[in-house]
This record gives sequence, C-alpha cells and structure tokens, in this order.
Amino acid sequence: MKTRFFYLTLFLLVAGIFTSKVQAQEVAGTKYLNAGVGIGSFNAGGIPLGVSFEYGLKNNISVGAFFDYARYGENYAGYKWHYTFLYFGGRASYHANELFGISNEKLDVYGGLSLGFRSVSYKDNSGYYNDYYNPYTNSLILGLHAGARYMLSEKVGGFAEVGYGVAALRLGVTAKF
Repeated sequence: MKTRFFYLTLFLLVAGIFTSKVQAQEVAGTKYLNAGVGIGSFNAGGIPLGVSFEYGLKNNISVGAFFDYARYGENYAGYKWHYTFLYFGGRASYHANELFGISNEKLDVYGGLSLGFRSVSYKDNSGYYNDYYNPYTNSLILGLHAGARYMLSEKVGGFAEVGYGVAALRLGVTAKF
C-alpha cells in the first residue's frame, strides 16, 4: 500500500510539473539565499556546510557568491589533528525552465559554473607541522553545478545541486526575496 501511494504521489508531482502552459521564467531582480550541507566531499573527508547568494539578471542568468566550510580530522590515543577547508568565490547560473518547457513557477531548474579559492589549514596538538605531511594546498577552484529548487511557499523552499566543487551533492533550504 505504501509503495502504491509513493508511486501515485510521484506521478502526480511529475504530471503537475510538466503539464501546465509554458511561461517565460522571471529571474531578473530575484534574490536567492541558500544554506545547505554537502554529501560526498571531494576532500579527504568532512561534511561541508555552505551558503550561497544569487541575484537574477536578465535572460535567465543569475550571478552570486558562495562560501563553504569543511573540517576533517581524527583523535587517536590522545593525538588530535584536523584540516580546515574554506571555499569562497563567485558563481553564475542559467535558469533553464523555459529551455526545458517547465511552467511550474515553484520549480527552478538551473546549471552553472563557479570560480573561487580554497584555503586549507592544518593543526595538531603536538605543535609540530611540516608541509611534507600536508597533501592539500591553497588553490583556485573551478566548479560545475546543476540543480533545482522547489519553493514550498512564496519565500521559502528547498534545493538540491549535483556537481563538481566542494561536494558531489548539496541539499538545503533556500529563501527568496
């Protein structure tokens, strides 16, 4: 019974997304603030937490900024160490509802690029540090993302992004203003 209910709900959701009249997506002037968690970090470990901001320009393009934080380490037999990763930079997205014929105004499908900087620091409780032991470096990063956000109300929704950058999958909450 639960399986039938799940498939019926999924069918109705997909049908609702794709069956209404196609309208141009209004992105210009729209502002989104996203806060989320990363799954499948491209670091050695850790769970990235991050925020991003986007401002809609014309022609379904938005630009913005991102900041992500991840920490990875261990505590073994009194020896503690950790890496701290900070990512920050700019991002641009193309909002593709019009391209894909999606008319549901609550759904926003997008993809884009990000360019930024990764800052890495290491700390342990021995007081000894040598670059030889640090496999990570401060560096420029280039990322790709494809995602969707679904607005549960006029101002609040959820988002999911896949891509290459800080994490393979990002899930979180979005605010529109």
